[in-house]
Amino acid sequence: MMRLLFTKLSGAGNDFILFDKKINPELELNSPLIAKICNRRTGIGADGVLVISNDDRTAFGMHYFNADGTSGSLCANGARCALKYAMESGMIGLEKVSFTANDILYSGQVLSDKIVKFYLNEPKELKTKFKIKAANQLITASYLDTGSPHVVIKIEDVLSNPSHPNACYSDLDQFPVYEIGREIRYSKDFEPKGTNVNFVSIAENVIRIRSYERGVEDETLSCGTGAVAAALITYFNERVEPPVKLLAKSGDVLVVDFKISNNKVQDLSLTGPAEIIFKGELLI
Repeated sequence: MMRLLFTKLSGAGNDFILFDKKINPELELNSPLIAKICNRRTGIGADGVLVISNDDRTAFGMHYFNADGTSGSLCANGARCALKYAMESGMIGLEKVSFTANDILYSGQVLSDKIVKFYLNEPKELKTKFKIKAANQLITASYLDTGSPHVVIKIEDVLSNPSHPNACYSDLDQFPVYEIGREIRYSKDFEPKGTNVNFVSIAENVIRIRSYERGVEDETLSCGTGAVAAALITYFNERVEPPVKLLAKSGDVLVVDFKISNNKVQDLSLTGPAEIIFKGELLI
């Protein structure tokens, strides 16, 4: 039986199990094991797993795995949690540092006890105001890859009753995020890898957002790369100027800041809460 020491963290309600390779040199993870420990009934419970290790080029290296064991995409809230852990464990200080996430170079900074800022790379594949078929109707949607692929939809563009053209959703709390999000996530339009799906409502320059995440295959309390996608798409479609505030389902506020120069997104960042919840020992 192997004993693994872990740290449970939350980034605006997006929760992760973090393993430090220095503390757990014999760590070996696979998809079934990751899925088991992320299970909220029979495991520790989390949206994903973070593995922190030494990196010769930067302050540290991070690898992220979804709750189902898949990997490859950026997790911005996970990156912010990794920065929080790195500071608490003495790996970094309060200065801005470079690190790798899934072998891609990024940077970030712990601003205060609970607030962490993460700098993203330039997003790709922006596509605005196209139609997608879901919920027995054609829905206006936009798409952006912020390190992970994201569809963003205003709830006002979705009919609660497809047979009544004026019956649009107006209350994000009542919106069927799981049902419609799952349908779009598995849409043929996004095969073979699928997409994350975010539903937004804008009021007084604050974006309320709820997200269905692939790999978790459910709604999460917040999604960092989804918040970034929603902020940028809202800027391009609605001219909501940065810094953009987003209210996640957790009740936490995430702030997305950026500049636009020569039609390119620059200095893109995500700022919000990140905290250690508890530490423990896992027997496998």
